[in-house]
Amino acid sequence: MSLIKQLWIAIALVMTLAFGGSMVVSVLSARHYLEQQLQVKNIDNATALALSLSQLSKDPVLVELQVAAQFDAGHYRFIRITSPGGKVLVERVFADQPRGVPQWFVALAALHSVPGQALVQDGWSQYGTLTLASQEQYAYQSLWDGTLALLAWFVLGALATGAVGTVLLRIITRPLGVVVDQAEAIAQRRFVAIPEPRTPEFRTLARAMNDMVGRLKTMFNEEAARLEALRQKVNRDALTGLSSREYFLSHLQEALQGDQMVSTGSLVLVRLPDLNVLNRRLGREQANTLLMDVGRALYESGQGRTGQRAGRIKGAEFAVLCPGFDSAQAAALDIHARLTQQVLPRWIERVPDLFHLSAVRYHRDQPMGELLSLADEALAQAANQGANTWHALEDGNAKAAVPAEQWRSLLTEAVAGGRLALNFFPVMSGDGTSSLHREGVIRLQVDAQGTLLCAGDFMPMAAQLNLTAPIDLRVVKLAIEHLRTSSGDIAVNLSAETIADFHFRNELTQLLKAYPEVCQRLLFEVPEYGVFRQFDAFRDLARNLKQMGCRIGVEYFGQRFAQSDKLADLGLDYIKVHPSYIHGIADNPGNQEFLRGLCKVAHSIGITVLALGVERQADLPLLAALGFDGATGPGIK
Repeated sequence: MSLIKQLWIAIALVMTLAFGGSMVVSVLSARHYLEQQLQVKNIDNATALALSLSQLSKDPVLVELQVAAQFDAGHYRFIRITSPGGKVLVERVFADQPRGVPQWFVALAALHSVPGQALVQDGWSQYGTLTLASQEQYAYQSLWDGTLALLAWFVLGALATGAVGTVLLRIITRPLGVVVDQAEAIAQRRFVAIPEPRTPEFRTLARAMNDMVGRLKTMFNEEAARLEALRQKVNRDALTGLSSREYFLSHLQEALQGDQMVSTGSLVLVRLPDLNVLNRRLGREQANTLLMDVGRALYESGQGRTGQRAGRIKGAEFAVLCPGFDSAQAAALDIHARLTQQVLPRWIERVPDLFHLSAVRYHRDQPMGELLSLADEALAQAANQGANTWHALEDGNAKAAVPAEQWRSLLTEAVAGGRLALNFFPVMSGDGTSSLHREGVIRLQVDAQGTLLCAGDFMPMAAQLNLTAPIDLRVVKLAIEHLRTSSGDIAVNLSAETIADFHFRNELTQLLKAYPEVCQRLLFEVPEYGVFRQFDAFRDLARNLKQMGCRIGVEYFGQRFAQSDKLADLGLDYIKVHPSYIHGIADNPGNQEFLRGLCKVAHSIGITVLALGVERQADLPLLAALGFDGATGPGIK
């Protein structure tokens, strides 16, 4: 029971006791007053009637007529004359019960008035004793009407007091409501601070809550900063700041095997002269400066291009993963132009033969060893062409590019015609024995033969054509249809471009409100880069979804760990760690330490941690020991 209800019950109880006491006192006082008045009336009437009878002759008929006349006109309960010997000479009695007054009230507030008595004289001798009692009907009626009036005034007063009290309680307890909202936010893993109210008791409570939130945020930020430093140390080249060899190759493997990235792209290799030669020619310090200049140019080439990543493969050799270019030649021209404009003018006098560059086209499911061999061959051909040259090798098996309008027609027809489907993959518990939920991954049927495209094949084009919102809405509808006919939980992905679409969010809210029974079993995931690119929109979306009972998570987590302090306010249910940290985890002690710390920080604020891209069932015990709560990937069955 809420505090407000308890306060109102206490107020109502106090008011009822106060009214009850007032009612009892008032009724008893009124009854005592009426009894006194009845007693005085009885005495006066008895004296007057006895005096009147004493002056009459004592003819029995005449005495009886006088008594009857007084009885009929005076509203008496009885009039009786008894002889000195106790014999009743005359008696008149009104036998009816009081009317218009409930019998329970008559019994509860019974009037006990003393009858009036007087002596009737016959000359100098006593004729008899006159006893009379007035009718109490009107006294009861007056007492009952007064009680009803008092009750009515109490009800009106209670209503007025309730109205005023409601307003005052809302004003007084408004700070308490803010504190309650903060407590509920903490229960939902959203750590927010509130302004301190003026009321001393509430101010003390709010200050304590804010101090706790501040300590949690400080702890989270400090641990996040430590883990970010560890991540940079483990997965970044110390000199250039680019991805280390292992980290880059993990990304390359994800591009070749995963279905969330585009199915084709380009790999660019950049090779400088042998590092020993550079050290002898320039000196170690200048050689390091050259490597940093090259690394900076390659890093800047990926700014604003989703999925593009540069790494230092070895000594003076660099690689750039370019999923966003239509051809290897276009990727080679872009990287070559940056190096010749930003790096070559500064170093050409001292190192005329500064670099050679190759670019090769890759496609999904291509063996990584084969791709690297082709890149090395292309690099050798570039070296044969002279100083600072490039060579591109296109994929002869690549399909011709589909025009944008054809994509628009295909995607629009797919949404309207039901050619979108969900493939389900299990997300298992840390020990691999039970299913946490299933992830519904979108597929597009492109022809009558049932050829299916992965999300990475068509979602980038859908983003360019502003068609991600209807596709995502269709995905949610497919998930709801499946949930209504099956058991278990389902997670679906929302595009980064969709979460900021107000029209989509409104339609999604209306759709979920129509199926409240499935919301508890529906999970939504947004890629990390989309979360931080549209952070405010994602925060609003997450809160709306959680209010309806859905769970919310971030997938491909870990690329922007330096910004993860923002996640403490979102109330996330789970995160799915990027596959680049999971590939080859058994042979990477540095990533093991980083992931152990990541799981510890996430668990401290109640977030479940899942591993993406697990390739081997044998990695599950190690992941569980690191703190992962579950895993998914090609090695999970």
